[in-house]
Amino acid sequence: MSFITEAASAIGIATIDGKKTLDVWYPNPVLNSSPIQLLDASSHEQKDLVRSCELKIVKTIIKDLSKPAESTEDAYLRLHLLSHRLVKPRTINFEGIFAILNNVAWTTIGPVLPEKVEQVRATAKKSGTHLTIFSVDKFPRMLDYVVPSGVRIADADRVRLGAHLAAGTTVMHEGFVNFNAGTLGTSMVEGRISAGVVVGDGTDIGGGASIMGTLSGGGQEVISVGEKCLIGANAGLGISLGNNCVVEAGLYLTAGSKVLLPDNSIVKAKELSGGNNLLFRRNSQTGSIEAQNRTGSWGGLNSVLHKN
Repeated sequence: MSFITEAASAIGIATIDGKKTLDVWYPNPVLNSSPIQLLDASSHEQKDLVRSCELKIVKTIIKDLSKPAESTEDAYLRLHLLSHRLVKPRTINFEGIFAILNNVAWTTIGPVLPEKVEQVRATAKKSGTHLTIFSVDKFPRMLDYVVPSGVRIADADRVRLGAHLAAGTTVMHEGFVNFNAGTLGTSMVEGRISAGVVVGDGTDIGGGASIMGTLSGGGQEVISVGEKCLIGANAGLGISLGNNCVVEAGLYLTAGSKVLLPDNSIVKAKELSGGNNLLFRRNSQTGSIEAQNRTGSWGGLNSVLHKN
């Protein structure tokens, strides 16, 4: 996989606990090596006595986005670049990111080391503050750091920092978008978009549907879904789709699924990966999975919904 070789930089506010960086917020990342200065930067530096950590200003410069991240600060900048829509999914290197990012308890008063949660909870109680923990994870919620223009997200817990959501995208309550994944145009997301998956303009991921991150069965091919596709409710997808495809509701299509073609030949679904104008369905009489050429339209997205 080839990555862009551009530089990126930003000045941000990092949460530091001892020698561990828990998070970094970069308000204005850019694709060059000259970061935009923060107004009143020094005023942001302070000690947080409740969480026993410090807020510090950090300046991060990545010389080449095709190279792996070298630090937590570097990794957070890459995640911000995606959520700010400065780069598209799968265009920059995320190799080794799980080893770089720390496990963090994401709380209503900011990130906390998991082993310090009870200490922080007790300290917060003394000041009358109730501590709510959203998750213990390596990735925070995107909306706590970046709010992209022109999108609707029904549940902030369902979209990780590093998701790329194009203007016009709606993520409903049960939708989920992982890091280094997302939409490239107006889309409805009511199902799961796994890490690395890109979804084209005008596509609808139905309620409870799930898109695997890579070609199912141990393959290395990262899955993509083209434009104007419909993945029905509770369907599963383990191959890529081209444009104008439909996967019937409830159909779980893996790379190894045997598919009956109109000429009565049978192929594995992976041989159809990336094809355009295909309808995948299960024959209600025989139970076999069938692929047919599509000539009509499934109706498309609700234009009124996605413009408001």
